[in-house]
Amino acid sequence: MARQNSRKPRIKRDLRQQTYNRFMLVVAILGIWILAIGIRLVHLQVVQAGWLKERATTQRRDIKKSKMPRGTIFDRNGRVLALSMSVRTLYADAVNLEDIELAARTIAKLSGQKASDIRKTLIDGKQSERRFVPLVRGLDEEAVQKYNAALEQSAVQKADMPKFPGLHWREEQRRKYPQNELAAHIIGFSDADGIGRAGIEQSQNDLLYGTVIRRTELRDRLGRVYDEQVSEKEPPKDVFLTIQDSIQYKTESALAKAIQSSGARAGIAIVLDHKTGEILAMANFPTFDPNNLKTINSDNLMNRAVQSVYSPGSVFKLITYGTALEKRLISPDAMIDSGNGTIEVAGHRFRDSHAIGTVTYTKALAHSSNVCAIKTGLRIGKDNFYQSLQNFGFGKRTGIELPAETPGIVRPPSRWNGDSLASMSIGYEIGVTALQMTNAFATIANDGVRVKPHIIKEIRQVDENSGLGPEVESEQVLSPSAARTLRQMLREVVISGTGKRARANGYDVAGKTGTAWKYDEKLRRVNSAKYMSSFIGFAPADNPAVTVAVIIDEPKIGGRDGGQVAAPAFREIIEQILPELNVRPDFETDARLADNVNNNEDIPEATAPDSAGESADFQEIPAEDKQPSATETLKIDKRTPEAKELPAKATNKEKPRSNSNSAGPKIEKKETGSRPLQPTRDRIVNKPPGNISEVKGKT
Repeated sequence: MARQNSRKPRIKRDLRQQTYNRFMLVVAILGIWILAIGIRLVHLQVVQAGWLKERATTQRRDIKKSKMPRGTIFDRNGRVLALSMSVRTLYADAVNLEDIELAARTIAKLSGQKASDIRKTLIDGKQSERRFVPLVRGLDEEAVQKYNAALEQSAVQKADMPKFPGLHWREEQRRKYPQNELAAHIIGFSDADGIGRAGIEQSQNDLLYGTVIRRTELRDRLGRVYDEQVSEKEPPKDVFLTIQDSIQYKTESALAKAIQSSGARAGIAIVLDHKTGEILAMANFPTFDPNNLKTINSDNLMNRAVQSVYSPGSVFKLITYGTALEKRLISPDAMIDSGNGTIEVAGHRFRDSHAIGTVTYTKALAHSSNVCAIKTGLRIGKDNFYQSLQNFGFGKRTGIELPAETPGIVRPPSRWNGDSLASMSIGYEIGVTALQMTNAFATIANDGVRVKPHIIKEIRQVDENSGLGPEVESEQVLSPSAARTLRQMLREVVISGTGKRARANGYDVAGKTGTAWKYDEKLRRVNSAKYMSSFIGFAPADNPAVTVAVIIDEPKIGGRDGGQVAAPAFREIIEQILPELNVRPDFETDARLADNVNNNEDIPEATAPDSAGESADFQEIPAEDKQPSATETLKIDKRTPEAKELPAKATNKEKPRSNSNSAGPKIEKKETGSRPLQPTRDRIVNKPPGNISEVKGKT
């Protein structure tokens, strides 16, 4: 009994101790909890006070953004070429979208996209907690209704019911090009975000870009708006171009016909008002539809008129004869002797395909004699010739309002070889753009005044009737008398020379043909199977209204001379656009035209590959430590595409020409123990800026 009584006090003490321990544990826990709350309160009120204040303000602030429509692009007469349309974008609030799988399947069925791609996009958006995940863009109202019906039937969140989480519509702007491919290289296109990526859309993006309007609403705790702030920049502007849609269409049609009939790879056509510098048309082939971005690639996107460099060939004799007339070194009726049709300069032999003997300078130009042009160039001299290149704007960008314009390739005289002046006199060893060459002819048509070409006529505020146009820049680079004399000499090219197929019904025409070999980067030399064929001129010859250039890249069918391929397209353009421009005909009937065409053969342009498959015009300028010996020479017969004499008798039919009869330039090497020069592309094939992959060359 005594032992049992002694155990009871110990049990009571143990119970008290346990109760006390439990109490202290609860107190400790409560103390830690109170301490944690205190620390958190201090952290919130002291450390995070600023952040919480900003967050509270943000929760009361509702920011809405909207974008004004991008400016419209018009032709010179107000015809719409590019405009913005309101469209809808279906997007997902990935955080709140519940059934990703069902949404992906339904949207894929409607849009044609892969369900797996949409599913991945939504999952990625959900993991990154993105509130705006665009799924389908550019839908019109009819398409929106179809989507709404399908989404509603699939038990997926209907887009116009914002009280449910999931899918929503956002109103955006989409660019529309109502003329489709017309003037695509001029207009360019803008991407899904409304940013210009080519043409005028790119170069004038800052003016055209739709301004983002930021509207800020401040709300009280009940959600009522008590303050509103709107920030708005200057509204976008409309751009009026100098082109005329009807002339652009006719130019593109004539170019397309020439490309199709010749089987050519590409082509360029330009119509320029030489008095104002306005581009009335600029056509490129291949082309693209800016409404369908999937069809655009690097080849059809290139605006070859300003981005592609080529060797002009005989059309460049315009500069040679124009400079000689300006320096009073020649006169149209003065005689020049082409000798036996060959000339040797710095060890290089240049040859006409047929000797034409002693002729006037006018006839030498009409027959496109290399020998006569080289003799004329040598009389001009290196310094005067280079200065003339500068005056005409070669080697410099024209400044036209189009992106990625290349300046061409003109080397300084310090880098010229012994035969460089001779080569340049006939269009070798120089790289030009089609616009530069067109502007050179326009200068002659404009009595020696070079006007800066431009393609923007006016920039206006939206919905205004007038605006600001570019300031016309001009420079007298040739005397009026020299320019008029040269115009008459160029007229003879069309009357009796290589350009007879350019004769237009009702109008006197002046111009020049050219046929140039292209440089092949893979072969690292000119390719005798590839040509650039051109005709550039103006009409009427006595009082020109427009200057027109047609350049055909790699013609393969029905001849490849400029007079055969490009001149007919030139003629078609002239005959169609001059009446539209209200230019009175020089003569009323086509009797003279028929007589000239039927009773004269073409003067064939007999460019052919040399025996070695290379051209001296593309030989490398040796480094100083690799100079060839003085005894080493490289003789080359260079035959012009346009140097055959007129036939003795006129015929009523055009005789087909066989290329097999064309004797091409030949290379003869005089071996004297020194190594020969290695042909490379240094002289002409410096790549132009940008992503231009092709540089053309060799006449």
